[in-house]
Amino acid sequence: MRHWCVLVLVILSVGILSIPRTAQADAFDISLNFDLFGSPAPAPPPPIAIAPPPLPIYVVPPPPLEGYVWAPGHWRWNGFGYFWVPGTWVQPPVVGVLWTPGYWGWAGGAFAWHEGYWAPHVGFYGGINYGGGYGGVGFVGGGWEGGHYIVNRSVTNVTNVTNVTNVTNVRNVSSYNGGPGGIAATPTAEEASFAAEKHLPPTPQQIAHVRAAAKNPALEAASNHGKPAIAATSHAGDFKHDVVVAQAAGPRNLDAEEHNMAVKSHPDLAPKGAVLPRPHGQKPQQIRAVAQQNPAKRQNRSTAGQPHATEVAPAREGEPHEQREEGQERHEGQHP
Repeated sequence: MRHWCVLVLVILSVGILSIPRTAQADAFDISLNFDLFGSPAPAPPPPIAIAPPPLPIYVVPPPPLEGYVWAPGHWRWNGFGYFWVPGTWVQPPVVGVLWTPGYWGWAGGAFAWHEGYWAPHVGFYGGINYGGGYGGVGFVGGGWEGGHYIVNRSVTNVTNVTNVTNVTNVRNVSSYNGGPGGIAATPTAEEASFAAEKHLPPTPQQIAHVRAAAKNPALEAASNHGKPAIAATSHAGDFKHDVVVAQAAGPRNLDAEEHNMAVKSHPDLAPKGAVLPRPHGQKPQQIRAVAQQNPAKRQNRSTAGQPHATEVAPAREGEPHEQREEGQERHEGQHP
């Protein structure tokens, strides 16, 4: 029996080592912290030197079946640049868990991806207002009742679904936490307590969905300029049926644009190990660290791209801020 166990381990080891280097690189570049078997990856993905684009405006499609949970769309990094992962409905791995979305967070002068997870409660996701019930804190898109997941109709803009309630949801601007133009949010006491709960990684269905998006050139920010043709889909991994086109690109974040332009023009401004966009086929570009950066005070010029003025709280140098549009609320049914 012992010999058979050793033989199985040897076969598995050979199989893992025989995976092409390109496949290993793709999994790493996609910046997933979990592999297909739900185990933590050997190392976290590298930090990214430039900020992700704003979240596009789109409507949440109807779920394919009852009991599915909405996983909002978000930007990912594939080693060449950011690409959009369409929002989709996913089947929970077990009864009673909710999805906490991943988010980009500013740390050490660059942007790091924090992977999402399943747990009994929705934890901290950077204060990002993804829509669909994820307003920045907590989740109001649905819940479990008697072993059944009940969708909240108002915030998910769905039809032909039973057992739904109605609430209102509002959208924000930035797609990341902290840094220039980012959302200034830290975990609440309740969110911090949820961190101690047992977390389950993204399901194989979710991971396959991300990898399918990474292979679609139309979803790359460099191609769609922040307005992906496939903003959301009812079926994970299916980008041909029941898809939703983005109504518009997200409102411009001029602080992020200024930061990105500066780093691209002067790579030495970014911290050691941070990665910049690169043409397809080239190796990742590692950026050298510098002893001192040249901080220059800049006026916060982030705008929601609307004809009226945008109210922005004053921010000091290097501090993130949260943007709010004056006198305007965009409801989920119109602009999720």
